[in-house]
Amino acid sequence: MNILVLGGTRYFGVHLVNELLLQGHQVTIATRGIAKDNFGDKVTRIKVDRNVADDLKLKLLNLKFDVVYDNINYCSNDTKALLDAVNTNRYIVTSSGSVYKGSGTFYEDDFNSLTYPLKWCNRDDYPYDEVKRQMECATFQPYKIPSVAVRFPIVLGIDDYTKRLYFYVENIMKSKSINITGEDFRISFIDSREAGRFLAFLASSDKTGTVNAANDGIVHVKEIVSYIERKTGIKAIIDANGADASFNYDGDFVLSTNKAQEWDYEFESLDSFLYKLIDEYIVGTMG
Repeated sequence: MNILVLGGTRYFGVHLVNELLLQGHQVTIATRGIAKDNFGDKVTRIKVDRNVADDLKLKLLNLKFDVVYDNINYCSNDTKALLDAVNTNRYIVTSSGSVYKGSGTFYEDDFNSLTYPLKWCNRDDYPYDEVKRQMECATFQPYKIPSVAVRFPIVLGIDDYTKRLYFYVENIMKSKSINITGEDFRISFIDSREAGRFLAFLASSDKTGTVNAANDGIVHVKEIVSYIERKTGIKAIIDANGADASFNYDGDFVLSTNKAQEWDYEFESLDSFLYKLIDEYIVGTMG
């Protein structure tokens, strides 16, 4: 298939492109030309500014794709700018578990982007959770393109530029105080490589709608902290006056992946990568 990927030059977008190439697809990446990639002549490149609607229309004019992946969509106006410009049979957009309100175990029907009131907005008009809701609403309400919105929890990986998991390793190993709240709450995560694999899996699927994606299993922050303490022999300094930790939740944040499993995708276990990743961070910090 002929596939366009926006947001394919870093993090799970890189894993997505690699998986699509392994599957034998013809891949074009849309990029501003700033970030370097290692795809060589395996991909076609379009230099375009994702945030400029007129540039999208100009650069995508007369091009047709079987599938378009959009990993850098943050609001309803982002959806409009792209879908008004591109000609595609299928649209797969990266959403977020942040669309869910409150805490607990979340199923796709807990937020319905078909009935939630659509507001055309820019990414700075509302908090992150609301602009992602509006992004989904714009995807499914005014447009008739067969689409999937993938709701990810926090994505982890050695290539994680946010360094949210690394925060715990670094601060514990440097004996810096950390403000940790909700250490007993259950949390879902997904490996950046798993995120790329799942997105690539959807290219050949005929499924549409919203779907949660997370590694199988949950973890408590206290388990992460305890593991780092055991591996390093350094006791965490937990203090309300310390730096706020990355995973301070007000309750459980768990994404049910039953729907993805019904779509015949099996996620790898969280344990299969989480503690290996922590080990890599520990070795890197020691070095």
